[in-house]
Amino acid sequence: MSALITLLTDFGTADSYVAEVKGALLSLAPGATLVDVTHDIPPGDVVAASYVLGRVWRAFPAGSVHLAVVDPGVGTRRRALAVEAAGYRLVAPDNGLLSEVFAAAHAHVVSLPAPASASRTFHGRDVFAPAAARLARGEALEQLGSPVSDLVHLPPRRLRTEGTEVVGHVIYVDRFGTLVTDIPEFEAGPGAELCVGRHVVPLHGTFGDVAAGSPVAYAGSGGTLEIAVRDGRAASALDVGRGAEVRVKGGRGG
Repeated sequence: MSALITLLTDFGTADSYVAEVKGALLSLAPGATLVDVTHDIPPGDVVAASYVLGRVWRAFPAGSVHLAVVDPGVGTRRRALAVEAAGYRLVAPDNGLLSEVFAAAHAHVVSLPAPASASRTFHGRDVFAPAAARLARGEALEQLGSPVSDLVHLPPRRLRTEGTEVVGHVIYVDRFGTLVTDIPEFEAGPGAELCVGRHVVPLHGTFGDVAAGSPVAYAGSGGTLEIAVRDGRAASALDVGRGAEVRVKGGRGG
C-alpha cells in the first residue's frame, strides 16, 4: 500500500506553492498518495489551522503522515518539528499548530534542522516536505532530528459556569459563516438556548428545523455546539466572530 500524506496549509491555490510542495514530496516519496485537507486557512492563522488539524488527523488510516504548514515565523528561530502520536506522524512548525494533537495524545517530537540550501521563506517546500516524505518512506523519527520537549502550545480553552449557565467561546468560523464553539454538545439540555452577542438562538437538531434566514444552534459534527443561519451566514448576520463569548441557558440537562 502506498504511503498517504495529507497537506494542510494557508498557501491558497492561486500560486505555485502547493504544487512545489507536492513536487518535493513526490520526488522523495514516489507513488505516495497526497490528500489535500485544505489550503484555505486564513493567512498566518495558526489557531484556525490547529482547530482543523485537530478534527482530521485521526480521521485517516493509522500510519498516515500529516504535513501542516501555517508558518508566519518561517525563517526565524522557531523550530520545525516532526512528531509521532497515536500511530500517526506529523510535520509542522513549533508555533502552536500542533496543540490539539498534543492535547489528545502522548507525542514523541524531534526538531528538524534546516538544510543550508533551504529558502528562508519557503520551509514548506525545503524543510517540511522532505521530512514528511522521509517519514512516509518509513524512516525512524530519530533519524530526522534531535528530541525536544519544551513545545509551543496555544492557550488552553476552558469553559466556566455562572449559576446555571455554561460559558464558552466561538473558536472557529467555517466557510459557511457557521460559528463553532468550544462547548461540548452534552452541555445543552433539551430546549436550551445559546446567547451570543445580542442574540438568543434556540437549540434544534439541524438547519431545516427553522425558517430560511433564522439562526439556529445545534450539535455540530465535531461534537461541540455550533450556531448557523439557515441559507445565510451567522458570522455576518449576528455580527459575531472568533473569540466571542457564548452562553448556554438550559445547560447540562437543566
